[in-house]
Amino acid sequence: MTDEFILRNCEAGDIPDITAIYRHAVLAGSASFEIEPPSESEMARRREALVAGNFPYAVAIIDGDLAGYAYAGAYRPRPGYSNTVESSVYIREGFQGRGIGKALMARVIEEAEARGFRQMLAVIGDSSNDASIRLHENLGFRIVGTLQSVGWKHGRWLDTVLVQRALGPGDTLPPASTSR
Repeated sequence: MTDEFILRNCEAGDIPDITAIYRHAVLAGSASFEIEPPSESEMARRREALVAGNFPYAVAIIDGDLAGYAYAGAYRPRPGYSNTVESSVYIREGFQGRGIGKALMARVIEEAEARGFRQMLAVIGDSSNDASIRLHENLGFRIVGTLQSVGWKHGRWLDTVLVQRALGPGDTLPPASTSR
């Protein structure tokens, strides 16, 4: 196995691998506060909504295997939030620590900037997820808050850490659009 990977846009055919990666994250981890893993059809529906909304969605491929994925989607549905996106990144078990997450997130950031978004947030499940916090800080995110004990999973209370970074001109200029 090589550490070289390629990045490309997510395709409908990637959904079975994405579903498997996310299933493991839901069942074994605390990055997501979902308790039951979604089905392939639900993951396909989520992907279709992101693609239809012109949000970035990327995958990393190593030796033909889908090693991880990242995307940005609407932060909240109200029009005043239309220039802000929330990002997520998941790496297949056994592929962490190879720079895949950083490369995927860098691509999503670049694509979100190119699409005119101005702020990107991430909600990091579990305040002890040091790897995710470091990943985001290395990409220019800053911690803007910690919500304490807001989730219950795996028999314990979990915090979420909110991180944020400006995209493009950020808040130094008005947005090109206030609705998308």
